[in-house]
Amino acid sequence: MNADLEKLVRLHLTETDLKRVEAELAEIPRLRQEVEEGLARDRSRLDAAKAALDASQKARKQNESAVQDLEAKRSKYKGQLMEVKTNKEYTAVLHEIEGVERDIKAREDAILDEMERAEALTQDVRREEVDFRTVEAEAKKAKTDLDARAAKLGAEARRLGMERDAVASSVPEDALALYGRVGKLRGTALAEARDGTCQTCHLKMRMQVWVEIRKNEQLFQCESCSRILYYEPPPPTVVVEP
Repeated sequence: MNADLEKLVRLHLTETDLKRVEAELAEIPRLRQEVEEGLARDRSRLDAAKAALDASQKARKQNESAVQDLEAKRSKYKGQLMEVKTNKEYTAVLHEIEGVERDIKAREDAILDEMERAEALTQDVRREEVDFRTVEAEAKKAKTDLDARAAKLGAEARRLGMERDAVASSVPEDALALYGRVGKLRGTALAEARDGTCQTCHLKMRMQVWVEIRKNEQLFQCESCSRILYYEPPPPTVVVEP
């Protein structure tokens, strides 16, 4: 293979690998964000379950406090029964006592409802806590794995960057300038030629051009996309003797 073409192929393949590694490395923050968001969703479910249990317990305490106030009010009315002087007053106080007792009964029913609700909510909290601990452990492992992968990719990117620079420094200026112009215009400067076709833009070459390209003795540019073409010979066929 032509020495300049061989160096450009090496440069092209190294840059291709570098771009792939850099793309994978750039994905790491997004993947970490996905892990964090998933953990936050599970934490919010646990927080919601705890908030519901807390609200139920507060409602129960409020009702218990209200019952105490109502019982004190009922005692006050019962004390007034001993002081009334007419049947009308006596009947009015009894009516007040009955109303207070209805309120007490309603509050006591609400307390029982909240006790049952709190029991169910306590089970929900325990279940969510177990689920969250599992998810939290999985998220921690996932972030550790992502950190390790980021470190590995970062090292690989640095190695490939150094290799790219070393190869580029060995390419003659005119060939490197052509490589840079085509790469800037097309995104990639080289394209493999296979079966008489540019594998990037799929232009079918003239037979004479194809024959020359297969020799890899000089730089040819695709007539359609302007990329520098190179030919990769197939591996030799291994004959297995019977």
